[in-house]
Amino acid sequence: MPSVFMVAEKPSLAASLANILSNEKSSTRKGFNGACSVHEWYGTFQNVSCMFKMTSVCGHVMGVDFISKYNNWDRVDPVELFSCPIEKKEATPKLKMPAFLAAEARGCDYLVLWLDCDKEGENICFEVMNAVSTSIKGNVYSNSVTYRAKFSAITQKDIKEAFNNLSHPNENEARSVDARQELDLRIGCAFTRFQTKFFQGRYGDLDSSLISYGPCQTPTLGFCVQRHDQIQTFKPETYWVVQVNVVTKDNFKVSLDWSRVRSFDKEVANMFLQLVKDQKEAKVVSVVSKEKSKARPVALNTVELMRIASSGLGMGPHHAMQIAERLYTQGYISYPRTETTSYPPNFDLMGVLKQQQHSDEWGSDVKELLKSGMNKPKQGKDVGDHPPITPMRLASRKELEGDAWRLYDYITRHFIATVSKDCKYMSTTITLSINDEVFSVTGKTLIDPGYTGVMTWQAFGKNEFVPNFTVNEMVTISDVKLGEYQTNPPDYLTESELITLMEKHGIGTDASIPVHINNICQRNYVQVIAGRKLKPTTLGIVLVHGYQKIDPELVLPTMRTAVEEQLNLIAAGKANFNAVLKHTVDIFRLKFQYFVKNIDGMDQLFEVSFSPLSATGKAHSRCGKCRRYMKYIQAKPQRLHCSQCDETYSLPQNGTVKLFRELKCPLDEFELLCWTMGNKGKSFVFCPYCYNHPPFKDMKKGTGCNSCTHPTCPYSLNSNGICNCSNCDFGVLVLDPSSGPKWKIGCNRCDTIINLFDDAQKISVQEECCDECGSQTVNVEYKQEKTKLPNSALSMKGCVFCSTEFGRLVDKPKTAVASRPRVFRGGKTAGRGRGKGRPKQPKDKMAQLAAYFV
Repeated sequence: MPSVFMVAEKPSLAASLANILSNEKSSTRKGFNGACSVHEWYGTFQNVSCMFKMTSVCGHVMGVDFISKYNNWDRVDPVELFSCPIEKKEATPKLKMPAFLAAEARGCDYLVLWLDCDKEGENICFEVMNAVSTSIKGNVYSNSVTYRAKFSAITQKDIKEAFNNLSHPNENEARSVDARQELDLRIGCAFTRFQTKFFQGRYGDLDSSLISYGPCQTPTLGFCVQRHDQIQTFKPETYWVVQVNVVTKDNFKVSLDWSRVRSFDKEVANMFLQLVKDQKEAKVVSVVSKEKSKARPVALNTVELMRIASSGLGMGPHHAMQIAERLYTQGYISYPRTETTSYPPNFDLMGVLKQQQHSDEWGSDVKELLKSGMNKPKQGKDVGDHPPITPMRLASRKELEGDAWRLYDYITRHFIATVSKDCKYMSTTITLSINDEVFSVTGKTLIDPGYTGVMTWQAFGKNEFVPNFTVNEMVTISDVKLGEYQTNPPDYLTESELITLMEKHGIGTDASIPVHINNICQRNYVQVIAGRKLKPTTLGIVLVHGYQKIDPELVLPTMRTAVEEQLNLIAAGKANFNAVLKHTVDIFRLKFQYFVKNIDGMDQLFEVSFSPLSATGKAHSRCGKCRRYMKYIQAKPQRLHCSQCDETYSLPQNGTVKLFRELKCPLDEFELLCWTMGNKGKSFVFCPYCYNHPPFKDMKKGTGCNSCTHPTCPYSLNSNGICNCSNCDFGVLVLDPSSGPKWKIGCNRCDTIINLFDDAQKISVQEECCDECGSQTVNVEYKQEKTKLPNSALSMKGCVFCSTEFGRLVDKPKTAVASRPRVFRGGKTAGRGRGKGRPKQPKDKMAQLAAYFV
């Protein structure tokens, strides 16, 4: 029997699709990678009985990166990144996705791809095809083997229609994504590496661990800084307004609007004031009433959804799109990434509307609409991707909570509004003359609320008062005065306004716009203030002004717009992939070289805004070279700086760094430090010099004493290692000497932690190994008043994992420790790097090192 292998983009989506396609008769098992399930059932494919197998990926299978030798920031000149080789690597190695897909596809006859229907989805299609190319029968790149499902909603009708009308993957669209990924990698990494190393080595209060450049991210920041500059350079101007109030027959006071609006010349304004000041009455010249309408919205697309989520719901665009994707995979809304604002001719508007008639929130509005007749939606823009965003099934407040309900509520109300009538109102304008100077008053009266009955936030608050004046009527003037005002600067850009600018200039796609906005926030270039306005930080402002000083095109949207146009031509099959790539890389290589040559122009701006390293931070620990105190710089990234030696040392991030008992490293005389994330978090001892310049070949840069293989240091891996960690491939569980009295052992590779022997006075790792598991034994010592050992013993030796006496004193995770020791380094067990007994210690340091290397 033939078999069909199907792949969706997310595990939850695969479950929904399998449920629909199998008519709820599929069986489910967990895949070997632990993240994806496999759903199986029997059915018909191309009029032949088949066995179906449905699973998923978790986003991109592969990512693009430089080959390993070019990932060393210290040894590679950033300009080499424009021409060095790149390779495809697993996007998430832990998931082992290529191996999982290949294993599940083995022996299958057909491949059906249910990835998202956009360019990124097409790219993932080819990643999946490449992963299963050696497993599936036949040529996976043949149209008779591989098929593509196109769908916009997770409903039975849409999914079965897509299954009955399968197409094929679009290689041109996939290639356009490959081009974008490669360009963003080469351009972004070259600029980011150069400016991060250049500025972090000079200034201590930048408060940013990465000074990044991005072809989309930087123009996005440019819009925010442009508005900031407009605010800073704004000069308020004084203007004057002639203000007149009249009284109706019913003794209501009415304010009139001056037809000239305002005057920036006080003498001119005073002249007009004198014309009307002595007049007692105003003459009604005309009364014009006109019926007007407020147009219903066009169908909802992604950009409008993000705009409203930010301005109306107070959600960031990135957060809003995460919720929208969740609602989509759960089947509540249609596909949320679309640029189209026009419903297709065959779209079942009536069917979608009828689903909502039993809602407690808007059911009465829908029933009234069905009764009076649905209105034809406004003609929007058809981009040819997906239908607009609509609700796909009824939901209630009980089903969805918090932001998920608020977003669903808006999407549904917006859809109902698109098939409702326009809001109609009567606008009345009364024109009055006072000594030939013209004034007016306008009021609105609601006739039919139309769509504002369901989009209540756009409804009239109340009918505006319209005075009952008649033509040629003389109205009493109550007071006349000259009002003095000043023009106001523009406000900071809101997220909603920024999204509009990005869409207008072609910066990013509907999928990437929220990512770029999120990036400039996370990298401390802008701050989100009240009203979801984006206020640039000093770093963001200086960066943009620096680009403008050296090469304005680096921050203008025009460059990215031109690149996006070329990428769209690749997607349409009208441009050559290699030609576009080479042309764009060559342009940015020249720009980068010019930028490096003229970096002093940007550095002058940094000098004004930030403090040099020598003037930043506070005295912390002694340098092993000059014996002077180094300064601890807490601004991101945390680091130590010795002003005497003019050396800067990187530190572990996102935790607290403190002195460790004023002890020194036996190799370089630097004072030892301790990095910790608190009692419940990870911690380790480290030497700042060894952390940056590993003394041994098997010690990686950025690791602490728990990875150091020094033969005799009491804080090294050799002295404190206990056994291999079963949660990662090469980790060792090491006693943390800085953690007492809340003692713990932690893995020197992953985040595994085991708390043990609370309140113990001392714990030391012994030479002897456990006979049962091969782990090093420990000796635990307690004070008399705090002992928790059996029979009030003050000390005891045993295995942390096997000794029954230690059982209740060790918080042992079930998966943290291997039941049997794995071979580690040259056949020695327990991850200690030593055999059964500890060798005799050499007397002096040079003898220690000689013994180690020999």
